[in-house]
Amino acid sequence: MIDFDPGTAAPTKGTNQRNGGDLVVETLEALGAKTVFGIPGQHALGLFDAMGRGNLHFVSSRVENNSAFAADGYSRATGEVGVLFLSTGPGALTSLAGLQEAYATGVPMVVVASQIPLDGLGARRKGMLHQLDDQKASAANVTKSQRLIQHASGIPSAIQDAWTEAISSPQGPVWIEIPQNVLLDPIMVPPVEDALAEAFDNPPRVELIREAVKWLSTAERPAIIAGGGTRRGRAEKSLLSIAEQLRAPVICTPGGNGAFPWTHELSLQSWIEDRYMTDVLEDADVLIVIGSSLGEVTSNYFTFEPRGRIIQIDAEPRVLESNRPGLGIRADAGQALAALDEALSAAGAADAVTRSWHGTSPEDVVKESLAKVKARLESQDLAKELKFMADIREAVPADMQTFWDMTISAYWGWSCWDARQGQFHSAQGAGGLGYGFPAAIGGAVGLETTGKPSRVLAVSGDGSSMYSISELATAKQHNVPVTWLIVDDGGYGILREYMVGAFGQATATELARPDFVKLAESFGVPARRVAPEEVGDALKASFEADGPNVVVVETLLKMFGPTHLDD
Repeated sequence: MIDFDPGTAAPTKGTNQRNGGDLVVETLEALGAKTVFGIPGQHALGLFDAMGRGNLHFVSSRVENNSAFAADGYSRATGEVGVLFLSTGPGALTSLAGLQEAYATGVPMVVVASQIPLDGLGARRKGMLHQLDDQKASAANVTKSQRLIQHASGIPSAIQDAWTEAISSPQGPVWIEIPQNVLLDPIMVPPVEDALAEAFDNPPRVELIREAVKWLSTAERPAIIAGGGTRRGRAEKSLLSIAEQLRAPVICTPGGNGAFPWTHELSLQSWIEDRYMTDVLEDADVLIVIGSSLGEVTSNYFTFEPRGRIIQIDAEPRVLESNRPGLGIRADAGQALAALDEALSAAGAADAVTRSWHGTSPEDVVKESLAKVKARLESQDLAKELKFMADIREAVPADMQTFWDMTISAYWGWSCWDARQGQFHSAQGAGGLGYGFPAAIGGAVGLETTGKPSRVLAVSGDGSSMYSISELATAKQHNVPVTWLIVDDGGYGILREYMVGAFGQATATELARPDFVKLAESFGVPARRVAPEEVGDALKASFEADGPNVVVVETLLKMFGPTHLDD
């Protein structure tokens, strides 16, 4: 039996009595929210009861971190704020792994968590079920800010402020928690009629743009690293214009994948972990880094040693110069690149100097570097892996969004996936397992609300899929158009490779796992097992179906050889 004694009965349909839960729902609707993800809980029942009187669409996950991943995927797919409802204590804590990914990647979310009644908070310890001392402190490391609402009249303003903060660069999740009694007690506050949340302006400083133009106007070998901030700032058009003005080769990080046209003559694509690309970036006399810290992956595991000057653009001040000294420009990437594009054009930067890499044109440097990467891959007995990824790419429609878990296929995807007109999403921000499938569910739900083609692809390994296998029930319940590709190699494949490389053998990486086809079918979700060479045809067929489906491929994929370990 659930221990539920709110003290005041919740209103029922047909009555005029409203409570704090109604204020939450009304405010979210006024701000434009359409969908909420989460799981009901004892102290949060007022929220869910209020949703029954409103127009929000609720998607119930089975585990809270998957709810967070789903809200994250919804936001990435649509560009809208993801909304997450959580219960108290264990439920709130279970969401933190999902929130870490959103925080690391800069995904705007509003998280509304419940709390025990106010009279149980503070120095008292009443022993209430789910009680967690200073619950919001647990979220402090994975959200932009945290608020405890103690009076119902403060709910609309708090949510409006949280929404504003979530969408302001650097974007990210914002935490609000509301005690059970505040959600349930009758209120005198009138219905919320309107709410406005506009992102705070985050432009670049004029003198910094002016200095950047000076550097770039005289640069013979400029190059650009486009990180995740480029996509978050919707800076793709400005990036293209700047690259063409400067004839600067552009490489995308895993988070920036898709920010620059894959087949453009200046595109180094996303082979940022290859030493040939590191060599090009090191040789640049001016390197523009957008929305990236030049961290572990982006610096080819800290082997990157630039010889030129660095211009680093990021909305997060603590990112600037965190790994390399340079001209740090704290600004939203979209605003910064728009200003830089305009200033370069006004200064005639396109004609200011001959762009030449020691007598070779930038376009030829790009072509030669990509050819070297291709030759390296072809020398490593990776024909199966290259064909497998190519078959997936050929099968996926050009505008389909894809969601990738932390699995060998995703590591390949970081480097070789041409997003085309779709979007590439992965858990590269925090690197946790279980992201792909629940994020894809959220993405598909979001795309449906916007009227766009909603079928999406999730890619997981057998190990990562077990983190979110329960969400097959969610996908079935809501008939979500998501195809889930599970690459089953019998263990944590990437960790197996790491251990064999480091120690000569792998320990504790093998996994007992279910028959994924039978398991999916037990949830009422169609599934099929295919050979690696059949994956393309299987995916094409799955994309034509209605609702969720699963494709399982039992194969052992290898990673391309690391170049940061080369002597």
